[in-house]
Amino acid sequence: MDNPLQNVTFPSNGRTAHGYLALPESGSGPGVVVIQEWWGLTAHIADVAHRLAAEGFVALAPDLYGGATTHDADEAGRLMQELPVDQAATDLAGAVDFLLGHEAVTGDKVGAVGFCMGGGFVLVLAAQQGDKIGAAVPFYGVLGEDYPSFANLTAPLLGHFGEEDEMAPPEAVEELAERIEDESGVTPDFRIYPSGHAFFNEENHLGTYDPEQALKAWSATRDFLRANL
Repeated sequence: MDNPLQNVTFPSNGRTAHGYLALPESGSGPGVVVIQEWWGLTAHIADVAHRLAAEGFVALAPDLYGGATTHDADEAGRLMQELPVDQAATDLAGAVDFLLGHEAVTGDKVGAVGFCMGGGFVLVLAAQQGDKIGAAVPFYGVLGEDYPSFANLTAPLLGHFGEEDEMAPPEAVEELAERIEDESGVTPDFRIYPSGHAFFNEENHLGTYDPEQALKAWSATRDFLRANL
């Protein structure tokens, strides 16, 4: 891979957070926060950061688990449950400020893309950070607790969900979209694909990777980020 990932640290509510940073060949571009699944900051998430950099973005993937990764669903569920939403949101807010202050980042807003648990955190981050987020893209987002208020959310939303996903079933996605619109006035573009959970992750251990639908979702995400950032 060109432009290897940089290990970076950034301040976050009095502590130091860590992450991977990927820069585009041009050396500058809009910033995007990439938020991990419940498996941790895996090779798949690092690859997403690389892919975004290849598309001209400055991508930062924060490490919410402090170095822990797993391929066991029970352990992943435990790690997610043990991660307080407010702590994760604080780390992610630090990532937003890190990008906005980085010399390689252009513009005064950043994007956010996340998967599974990270998809849920994309919505939390967009709600908390308001106008700092210029585009938000949750992939099959789930959260271990109820979402906070979306009243401060202003970013356009593009979401990708699987019709066979028991963790984020279509009826729950529809209810979430209605709540977001009611509280923020933003109408989400939530798309349902003929796939299961984690259909974008080629290394997922659920056997649900769907390359055709993953390509559709990725192309839409790339175009959406370019249009809004």
